[in-house]
Amino acid sequence: NRLRQSDIEQIKFRIDGISNVTPLVYPRFNAGIRNGENSTAAQVIATTSYFQLARQSFPRYGRFITDSDDATGRRVAVLGEQARVDLKLPDNPVGQFIQVGREWFKVVGLMEARGEMFGQSQDNYLVIPYQTGLSLSGLAAQPDISILLTVDDIESLNGVTNRINALLRRLHKINNDQPDDFKVESSQSLAQTVSRISSTITVVVAAVVGISLIVGGVGIMNIMLVSVTERTREIGIAKALGAPRQFILMQFLIEAMVLAVIGGMIGVAIGYLLGFAAASAIPNFPPPAVPWWAVVGACGFSALIGILFGILPASKAANLAPIDALRHE
Repeated sequence: NRLRQSDIEQIKFRIDGISNVTPLVYPRFNAGIRNGENSTAAQVIATTSYFQLARQSFPRYGRFITDSDDATGRRVAVLGEQARVDLKLPDNPVGQFIQVGREWFKVVGLMEARGEMFGQSQDNYLVIPYQTGLSLSGLAAQPDISILLTVDDIESLNGVTNRINALLRRLHKINNDQPDDFKVESSQSLAQTVSRISSTITVVVAAVVGISLIVGGVGIMNIMLVSVTERTREIGIAKALGAPRQFILMQFLIEAMVLAVIGGMIGVAIGYLLGFAAASAIPNFPPPAVPWWAVVGACGFSALIGILFGILPASKAANLAPIDALRHE
């Protein structure tokens, strides 16, 4: 089942503590959105005048869709900033005409820019009157409707959500043992979902980084063990000339630390270059920004890894007996 126009009316009149109830449909037009040779992949939103209040987003230039526009099915549009840029319209595009599908629409407003979220533009959309969108896209008979609304008191959010859920189940005649054929989401639940996803990504990245550090540390340890073996005679000569155990120990620890720091710096450089490449290749991808403290921290942590995994080969070198070391070929 789908949400119906009657569901909107029932929610308006039966649920207390809500306002700015507005339907949304997302019509698709095969011919796309064009301004001469320029086009955009902006999402078309067919809605009512309450959309700007529910979304708390208002025009920078011109006006928003009005009830009169909706009632008369006018061919008017309000653009998001990214859609304006893609269509190469002037800074104030009010009064310009664009093609939506095969129909000409007059631009009556430009919305305030909202920037990006998670690397995606929040301004890549175009708003047209609700009834206009239904009639032009052939959705009037069976529109796939979403409903946007605001809760008057944030403390009552859970209660309102539960009441809407119960009302829609009753209207759709869903039995107690049957699942919902709709979904009720709040900005709070979306924020929690984003938080869970972010936490999962953080754990996965931390695990990958941890494994990488262990693998890198083991690699440094193996290199240093090979170095100790190849330089056994050199160590024996140094000890025979009076070099103390601590000197040999520090020498190999410093070598391991330097090796790890160089690896860390190479890693930072590769990460920056990959970020720059991604920003160049992916639209709206944020450019790389590596603060100085992150570079210092990476080098410091690399040095610590080098010291930890350099202890074994350094101890092996420091504990070599001079006579045995000098006999080594």
